Amino acid sequence: MDAERITGSTESARASSRKPLQRPSPAIVEQVERLLGGRTRNIRLHGELARLFRERSWPQTAKIIRAWMIWVIVLDVLTLGLYAILLPTHTVMSMLWPASILPPAALVAAMTFLRPRALWLQGVLLLTSVFFILLSVALVGVSAGGEFYERHLTIMLFVAVTAIIIFPILLGWAVAIGASALGIYLVFQLHNPGIEVGSAVAGTLFFASGVAATIVARRTATILAHKSFLLELRDRSRLAELADANSQLELLAQTDPLTGVANRRSMMETLYRFWNQDLTRTRGAAMLMCDVDDFKRLNDSLGHAEGDRCLVKVAGIIQSSMRDERDQVARYGGEEFLVFLPGTDEQEARIVAERIRSRVEAASLPNPASRVVPYVTVSIGLAAVMQDGEFVSAEHLQRQADAALYLAKKAGRNCLMVHAPETAQASD
Repeated sequence: MDAERITGSTESARASSRKPLQRPSPAIVEQVERLLGGRTRNIRLHGELARLFRERSWPQTAKIIRAWMIWVIVLDVLTLGLYAILLPTHTVMSMLWPASILPPAALVAAMTFLRPRALWLQGVLLLTSVFFILLSVALVGVSAGGEFYERHLTIMLFVAVTAIIIFPILLGWAVAIGASALGIYLVFQLHNPGIEVGSAVAGTLFFASGVAATIVARRTATILAHKSFLLELRDRSRLAELADANSQLELLAQTDPLTGVANRRSMMETLYRFWNQDLTRTRGAAMLMCDVDDFKRLNDSLGHAEGDRCLVKVAGIIQSSMRDERDQVARYGGEEFLVFLPGTDEQEARIVAERIRSRVEAASLPNPASRVVPYVTVSIGLAAVMQDGEFVSAEHLQRQADAALYLAKKAGRNCLMVHAPETAQASD
């Protein structure tokens, strides 16, 4: 398979053991849908999909192989110990040197899978180690002779079958393990003085059918693992799409569709959070109520389309006049904009308000029916609350800004009025 010929990336594989599966790219999603749309038995992972699967499965694969290798060493030592108790010394001594091949071979394989390596290197070291493990098991019986000869060859085949079943490895690797075991079995059986050549070949063919069935089962397990991975990718993609859709809906629910700034609901949520969490940690706050002068006259003279364009441009001017991302602007009504300035005092709020007023005036947006000048202007009401002053709720501060706006309109428009307890101060 193509997936078996692609080398893995060491760094990316190491990263995969530390972080969850990321959102797949559109190209990967397309491949996933195509593979899941076909028959399960036809699933094959290629290119990037194969790499992602290896990254995802490597930690588990490495853990299984390391554990298997350690247990093989333990069983080898225990078996030799048992033989030392039950068998004659000369028989045990004949088993000792071939049995000593197994621990180093198993340790090499275990160390190979301590950290991610290139796929070809993992394959070479694993298959070489397994070959020497199988050879060691076979040689133990061959060296002892007698009843141990064929018994250990059968045990060797059993060891190979368990490796094929347990190791979640590439199909080509599993085939190589099976072929190595059958090759060792056939060679030693052909030299077995206790059986004829025909029996050796027949026995090899018999065990070959079992090994082949095991490899088929390994292939099925691999395909099912691939399918599970594809389903996970698809679920990840769909969850990401759902999250994006929810985020978009939430953004739409908090944004004025015409001007693109926050809507009234979003501003109320911002004020609620500030007054319940941040007010005591800041040096105060201020609100500006901005209203486009003679907006109804603009609509009547130039049309609602021009009125909408005017609101969009005014909203952009107000947004660009903010100090930083902390300041919030929202379309509060038809032609009204509410500006919230957290952590500011009256003097700093005056600067922001005057910047808004002057920039709107300098933009010279047409409003020939205006009673002020023949272009768009805004009137602004300002109200501020200090941290060490008397507590004022958000609703009350808003009403104060609205009252100051009323005075700005009454004073002739295109001006700023600051709310005061008794009087309102004007600023041209």
